[in-house]
Amino acid sequence: MASLPPPPLPSVSPPVLPYVVALADDLSGAAETACALGGPVRLSLNAADVAETAAAHDLVVDLDTRRQPSAEAAYAVRTALRAAQAGPPRLLYKVDSQLRGNLAAEAAAYAEGATAVVIAPALPAARRTVTGGVVHVNGVPLHRTDGWRAERASAPRSLAEALSGLPVRTVPLDVVRSEPVALDAEFRRIAASGAHPAPDAETDADLDAVAAAALRLGPGFRLLGSGGLAAALGRTLLRPAAVAPPPTPARDCTPLLFVVGTAEPGAVAQIAHLTALGAHHVPLDPADLAAGTVRLPRTAAAAALTVLSIDGSAGPRPGAGRALSTALGALAAAYPGRPDLVLTGGETARTTLDALGIGELEPLGEIHHGAVHSRTPDGRHVVTRPGSHGAEDSLLRITVALRPRPAASAAAI
Repeated sequence: MASLPPPPLPSVSPPVLPYVVALADDLSGAAETACALGGPVRLSLNAADVAETAAAHDLVVDLDTRRQPSAEAAYAVRTALRAAQAGPPRLLYKVDSQLRGNLAAEAAAYAEGATAVVIAPALPAARRTVTGGVVHVNGVPLHRTDGWRAERASAPRSLAEALSGLPVRTVPLDVVRSEPVALDAEFRRIAASGAHPAPDAETDADLDAVAAAALRLGPGFRLLGSGGLAAALGRTLLRPAAVAPPPTPARDCTPLLFVVGTAEPGAVAQIAHLTALGAHHVPLDPADLAAGTVRLPRTAAAAALTVLSIDGSAGPRPGAGRALSTALGALAAAYPGRPDLVLTGGETARTTLDALGIGELEPLGEIHHGAVHSRTPDGRHVVTRPGSHGAEDSLLRITVALRPRPAASAAAI
């Protein structure tokens, strides 16, 4: 008698991973976060898209609040949170690792309705750490650096000062690096006291421990931090791999326009690498740019590589950033020939894409840390990069990635 076949094994559904809704205060940070999460992701420039949550992918939305009045920035955060909470996502708010922008107002709005906000702005990849509740840049306390040179105010001396009005409690490194049960208990204790944990972090492993603790404690513990925390969240969740984009066709004949809106001193050396390749550099007088009287020379439109930058020889202009970025973005959007774009500085990136009517980006990958290569819905290629990121050869590396043959030929001359 023939034996009966074994009964079929019960089907086992794969575990459902919580999807992430990440809000960012500027576009370059949003793009950095989209890459850092490491899985299928949608990157939107439209705050209304927060309501379109789906477990199939993570969603990153640029709220564009970095230079808004604080009350308007807080309102934007509250509005986005109401939309996001229609589903059960894990929430992340991406802020500047040097604490610029409307951090206090936005963090207070983000904390509403949460058990606690876990605050971790360290970014080890850029040598930005938090020790004793103080942000350090290359080992120097933030308030002793020139990271706030273009701001109206002075840099805060601590996270507690930066988050004035929101009670925070520092979690020292020895607790962050202790057993998970001890870190969880400390986060719970701080939350029970009505405060928010601000763990120190010097390494990616520290941020991994912070992200893992927040996930264990449930969605009531919201995350707030830099791209370093976003990457830790992606690693901890073990996101499914993003579908590889189709090969990018050669675009050697398409003009490449660099729009350098950052006030960072290092931008001068970065641009010099491009002019050595034969790029046409157009430094723009800030007064003429703000007045709308700038006209690009015809030689700029004929160049394969063109760099538009704001002449910073007279020093930074605190408070003028948004107006100058808007004027620079409008000028870049009017550039002939539909060039691919390299946009440094979150404000410059946002105002340029707004002027072009681009509301969504498809992240393709990182060229180097913070330099995110994306594609627009109509096929244009865009690289966004925070103004404070990148070594002296940053723009050169981006050029080689986007135009390998022309760059190699020029470098050999």
